[in-house]
Amino acid sequence: MRSTVLAIADELTEDELVLRYRVEETDDGFSGEEGTFTICSFWLVSALTEIGEVARARALCEKLLSYASPLFLYAEEIDPHSGRQLGNFPQAFSHLALINAVIHLTREDERRSGGAAAASGLDPAAEAARAVPGEQPTAGPEHARL
Repeated sequence: MRSTVLAIADELTEDELVLRYRVEETDDGFSGEEGTFTICSFWLVSALTEIGEVARARALCEKLLSYASPLFLYAEEIDPHSGRQLGNFPQAFSHLALINAVIHLTREDERRSGGAAAASGLDPAAEAARAVPGEQPTAGPEHARL
């Protein structure tokens, strides 16, 4: 898996962002260039994190975050040269991949810090595991209902 992820990162990217395919090597019936695919670029963040390339994953994630629109939304594609959003906008799948990528990086941070989120009581999964079956979880003062 590692060699596949690194091959994608090294051979199927333009300015570190993932292409669907290289248009100059594929006869798809269309002319011209296309942008990089946002969902695939966020997927690469997750994959790099999984194979231990965390610094590279974090740098790519930060780069992708810098391309967000003024409303923090993403299109289907990003022009790798200008950073301009291309294609369907906003694109829900791009946002799902963004969430997944950030979760991967966050979990790796927690793993490296010895599970600080779980120890602090901020980890929802740990909280759910401590819950007594059949009881409603109690909210702390920061979650009090008005």
